[in-house]
Amino acid sequence: MKKIALLTSGGDAPGMNAHIRAVVRYALDKQIEVIGIIGGYSGMIQGNFIKLTRKDTVNIISCGGTILKTSRSKEFLSPGGRAAAARNLKNNGIEGVIACGGDGTFHGAHYLWLEHRINIVGTPGTIDNDIYGTDYTIGYDTAVNTCTSAIDKIRDTADSHGIVFIVEVMGRHAGFIAMDVGISTGSEFIAVPETVTNLDILYQKILQQGLNRRTIIIVGEGDEVGGATVFAKILKENYNIDSKVTILGHIQRGGNPTVRDRVLASRLGVAALDALIDGQTDVMVGEIGGQITYTPLEETWTRKKALPNYLVELSELL
Repeated sequence: MKKIALLTSGGDAPGMNAHIRAVVRYALDKQIEVIGIIGGYSGMIQGNFIKLTRKDTVNIISCGGTILKTSRSKEFLSPGGRAAAARNLKNNGIEGVIACGGDGTFHGAHYLWLEHRINIVGTPGTIDNDIYGTDYTIGYDTAVNTCTSAIDKIRDTADSHGIVFIVEVMGRHAGFIAMDVGISTGSEFIAVPETVTNLDILYQKILQQGLNRRTIIIVGEGDEVGGATVFAKILKENYNIDSKVTILGHIQRGGNPTVRDRVLASRLGVAALDALIDGQTDVMVGEIGGQITYTPLEETWTRKKALPNYLVELSELL
């Protein structure tokens, strides 16, 4: 293998630049040329390609975001869009692709292989940590640390005023962020998509705290009741409890990646290139129990990653 391409796709995640750096430097060491695709699958369709050198990766390991930019391409959802992308890859002599992203990224990668036999390996880059086949995804550790830092500050105000704060964190389909952040910030109630939310229990917990004592409630955006604003409305209308709402939003995606994310991103970048060189394709490279694993791309979304029961039990105990 003499020439590969690399892209980041979907939502950005802290650690993507560390991942890019690892792929480029390891590939150059193996005399493999690396082409960066600017703007994810949209850039693949448009032929927005650049040659990446060691110099391009200087001082990026500590930066959030992605120097290759990213997007969510509607055109790539169509067979015609994927055909145009495949032509660009083949016309540029690209023999393999490393795609860093989440669920949507892996769908696209899978169909590039099925329809056009483009050798492709995925790496999990998403703050939600909802990808089957890896213990942790690139960006997750940074996101939970960002949330924890923000909520520690919110707690000061909640404690000073003795009020209820409802904090919404990301996680449309999974409660990993909410659960880890809720436990680590000493929150009194955590609502996640994986469990049924009982608002009567929430009301009782607020009463146990005392109406003039601070109460922190963490809500994952995918909870079946709704987001933080819905919780606040129900608490007021049904229980006559006032609350303040904070939606952390995209602050969770930004910032300097943690050491853990930098190391994970680097290790998966090296493993992804090794997988391509060894002839593997249509797989995601992950890390489970400290070991590199290879999961068929289709399994990364057809098999649901379970929220550990011990975390749910721990949150209820504490």
